[in-house]
Amino acid sequence: MTQPAPTTETGPAAEPGSPPRPQSLMLTFFGIHVLGTGTALSSASVIDAFARVDVGEDAVRSTLTRMVARGLLERHRRGRRMYFSLTPRAAEVLADGQERIHRTGAVNRAWDGTWTLVGFSLPESWRSERHDLRSRLVWAGFGPLQSGLWVAPGRVDVAPIAAELGLGDRIRAFHGEAAAPTEAGPLLRTAFDVDAIADGYRAFLARWGADTASGEARDDLGRLLLLHTDWLDLVRRDPHLPAEHLPADWPAESAETLFRELSAHYEPGARRIAEEILDRWEPEV
Repeated sequence: MTQPAPTTETGPAAEPGSPPRPQSLMLTFFGIHVLGTGTALSSASVIDAFARVDVGEDAVRSTLTRMVARGLLERHRRGRRMYFSLTPRAAEVLADGQERIHRTGAVNRAWDGTWTLVGFSLPESWRSERHDLRSRLVWAGFGPLQSGLWVAPGRVDVAPIAAELGLGDRIRAFHGEAAAPTEAGPLLRTAFDVDAIADGYRAFLARWGADTASGEARDDLGRLLLLHTDWLDLVRRDPHLPAEHLPADWPAESAETLFRELSAHYEPGARRIAEEILDRWEPEV
């Protein structure tokens, strides 16, 4: 989703157990109710939905405006109403998140021992480019091994990241296996804050296992939104480390089971409420 650096698309990840930020909630909301539909939602109906998780009208409007400015949402005027749809960039980010939730899973039992190494050297004056590159690498599952050298378990295609940022001549990428005296377990703990990742899953289990989080929303629409936002924050934090090199009591599997059970429980009611309150419009392409 090492404490992940802020990503350009999603903003900084919230601390485990802390309330999700409005932009994280908004992206999750559009991922649940808009992604893949080709529709836009009226600002009034989004305000109605967010009131169910106690996010006020001013916060919703300012978040929508910021996300338009950042190229994540597109604004459409229809008469006196304003509608918002996903940009292709936001849809790509959300589709990747959905892939991680529904297909990749939280536990990596299929690692073949391959690593992807990325080396880069950027001028000190390129602070923005360095920040964007590190953000993309974190999202792609990399952690910093040492100065200018990042590592991720498995084979990761770095070419799209380099192309998107225009840094193809500044990045070197390799696939390979660790050789003695380097061992996978210590390498993981050097590049990634394994304890912090585990703490995130434990915080999720404590928050949702005790059913305390469900009381923070007025109905299943709000509960599903909070649940998915919390889980996506964990996905962003977890670089999908190989299970064979993690502690035996690694909490990811238990947390994922709880997430899927609660998601299945809340989803029917959330969909029914969404059909009742969301004002949709299909913009002309």
